[in-house]
Amino acid sequence: MELLDHLSDADRQRVLGRLNSNLMVWLTTVRPDGQPVSVPVWFLAREDGTLLIYSRANKAKLANIAANPKVSLGLDVTDIGRNIVRLEGVAHHDPSLPRAHEHPAFLAKYIERMGAMFDTPENFGDQFTAGLVIQLTKVYVG
Repeated sequence: MELLDHLSDADRQRVLGRLNSNLMVWLTTVRPDGQPVSVPVWFLAREDGTLLIYSRANKAKLANIAANPKVSLGLDVTDIGRNIVRLEGVAHHDPSLPRAHEHPAFLAKYIERMGAMFDTPENFGDQFTAGLVIQLTKVYVG
């Protein structure tokens, strides 16, 4: 991923590992009144430097992104404050994406959780119908 070229080899491998293994990322959007709002979401890192997220269609994050597509993200697992990975990007709703349970890589990453929390992957796909693509623009490590 070209976005990581400025990092040392160790940091690049750590970031790629976290992007591929973390189950949650904190997505921050900005309300029209200027208030940032952070929510935990499931995500899939893709080789093209984008992240894929599925949302329920009626959530505020979709309206926030439509008004201001700039977002921040923070990977949720850190070791007592070390090993922080923070990302910035530009998000958009992509209605051409397959449903969440029909996206092979997303399904592979979350199939157990979909079953445990929503009974079946299809139930998850029926509820989380809005696919978001985030083009990453910056990465920070700490």
